Amino acid sequence: MQRLTALDAAFLLVEDEEPDVSLAISSIAVFDGPPLSAEEFTAMYAERVSRIPRFRQKVHTIPLDLGPPVWVDDVGFDLAHHLRRTALAAPGGDAELAALMGRLMSRRLDRDRPLWETWLVEGLEDGRWALVSTIHHCMADGVSGTDIYHAVLDDSAKSRPGAPEAWRPEHQPSTLTLTASALARLGVLPVQQGAALAGALRHPVCLAAQLARTARGLHALPLRPVEASSLTGPVSAHRRYAFSRGSMTDVQAVRQAFGGTFNDVVLAAVTGAFRALLMSRGEPLHGRSVRTLVPVSVRAPGEVGARGNQVSVLLADLPVDVADPLERLSLVRSRLAALKASDEAPAVATVTALSERGVYPLVGALYRAAARLPQRSLTTVTTNVPGPREQLYALGRPLREVIPYVPIASSIRTGVSIMTYRGGIAFGVTGDEDTAADVGTLAEGIAQNLAELVALAPMNIGCGLP
Repeated sequence: MQRLTALDAAFLLVEDEEPDVSLAISSIAVFDGPPLSAEEFTAMYAERVSRIPRFRQKVHTIPLDLGPPVWVDDVGFDLAHHLRRTALAAPGGDAELAALMGRLMSRRLDRDRPLWETWLVEGLEDGRWALVSTIHHCMADGVSGTDIYHAVLDDSAKSRPGAPEAWRPEHQPSTLTLTASALARLGVLPVQQGAALAGALRHPVCLAAQLARTARGLHALPLRPVEASSLTGPVSAHRRYAFSRGSMTDVQAVRQAFGGTFNDVVLAAVTGAFRALLMSRGEPLHGRSVRTLVPVSVRAPGEVGARGNQVSVLLADLPVDVADPLERLSLVRSRLAALKASDEAPAVATVTALSERGVYPLVGALYRAAARLPQRSLTTVTTNVPGPREQLYALGRPLREVIPYVPIASSIRTGVSIMTYRGGIAFGVTGDEDTAADVGTLAEGIAQNLAELVALAPMNIGCGLP
């Protein structure tokens, strides 16, 4: 029996407070070759589900939030509940695939079962097919979600599923047992907290430096309310989705010409796309910025395969008021550099780590209260996840591309997800169906703004931005 971390549990608590919202993450893996047959689809997952223990476990909550929820084996686990099939309407292009994704992600996963499902989608143009893989955010962040691809898919075209291993679920503990365990944990918590404090006090210089760093980072957080716009407000239960593509070669060309990181370049393209979206909606741009939450992985090098969420955040103001693409890139670079220097992400990570040592009834109550409060500090979310670098296969069928999906909630009406696979980049845009039906404008705008930067790069090779 393993407990959810406070951060993992927070995704469930937020979803509880927003009944129309699904906080599942997802991606579309597009393959060449003939689709898997029903037998192959089932056989592949029947063997490989053993590599992902969470796929056969469900969440069991503790009464009165006395402790974080726990993972327990699903004694009635049935793979058939998690594997689905569908087909696109003709012509099976990007528009039809995006529309299907919007419909699938408008549904919430069943809390009474393990929180994942995979759809095999046939009928894509050019004889392609896809796997839409969805897991709840309480199970994984983007990095650990990508790692699941390595568990399910093959690195060789010759691999075939073996016989599934025998599995017997452990007996599910009763609610009384779980409640008693949570109360006992609360009883020893003061001792653990005292020991942790005593250990920290033995190194006063390090403690003072850590406190100063955390205070500096928290002070840098831009928590002032964002300017009201059509990008924020109530969201419905239904989603729109669109996506576009780029290439690592294009990003590298921009970096070589103007400097900066991969994240700088793609966020500059996202900034230009939001500028175009706001202009298409007739909104004023003078002095405007779009504040985005940027998740930052805090995984140690040896924790790449670990499940769950291990992230901090940066809150970046994207300069949508700037018309010139190179000036936008320069501002994005300088603002992200300033955020990194401010220790904003380490400070948030420290607070998250401290919540693990806190009294969970209080921690849970704070998360629930925060979810009920009006959210006015963010406009959007932008995730950037490195996908698999090597060619992967599904029973011999080569994986062509991976297209990501990020959920939206808490008055955020649009979200952008970026994912690389080999040399390609996919930009997925999630929108609220009632208030952001024009997500296609944003998705195409990202690709167009990246192309605009690339077009400027050849004549500026070797020149750096001020």
